[in-house]
Amino acid sequence: MYKYVFLDLDGTITEPEEGIINGVLYALSKFGITVEDRTTLYPYIGPPLRDSFREFHGLSEEEAEQAVLYYREYYSTKGIYQNGIMPGMEAAFQTLQERGCHLYVATSKPELYAKQILEHLKLDGYFDIIAGSTFDKSRDSKAAVIEYLLAGIAADQGKPSMDDIIMVGDREFDVIGARAFGIETIGVLFGYGSKEEFEACDCRYLAENAEEMVQIILR
Repeated sequence: MYKYVFLDLDGTITEPEEGIINGVLYALSKFGITVEDRTTLYPYIGPPLRDSFREFHGLSEEEAEQAVLYYREYYSTKGIYQNGIMPGMEAAFQTLQERGCHLYVATSKPELYAKQILEHLKLDGYFDIIAGSTFDKSRDSKAAVIEYLLAGIAADQGKPSMDDIIMVGDREFDVIGARAFGIETIGVLFGYGSKEEFEACDCRYLAENAEEMVQIILR
């Protein structure tokens, strides 16, 4: 059994499509960019937005920084409330806690937003620590968030063994970030990644649903 469970937020705990995509559309509109098919923006869900604006729409570094600010204009007042809970996840949290697991959030989303979303969905009480990125970019990669989270656990309970930790996420960024610390990952297939994406980055476990995720954690 894995004692410490690190969970990504968007596409793993929550269904974030409406809020994130609306925020991206709002930001792109400020640059005169229109998008006919909102599903083409799904790759924005997961990785840092700054990188996505540059990669997917060719914005310069300066423009990408401004796009993130535009995105936050929308997201901070509307988008954070346009979230739902992924099927079976709350029941999974209850089961894992009953079996003695400690749950943590490790997200590239700004920590402030992550806490507001989980409070809004009444899920915040399940987590020992909710760790996310910072607005000043001092902590904006998944690896940096995990490092921060590990430090928090060490300060509270002593340094954990990496063999007792599992990361759960829906994109390759979760696998890569966790691997930097020797942590294995469960790739969930109900989010925004794919089996092919996880196979390409040698993700150890795959879960079709929340029930399979729990079985892997408790085995």
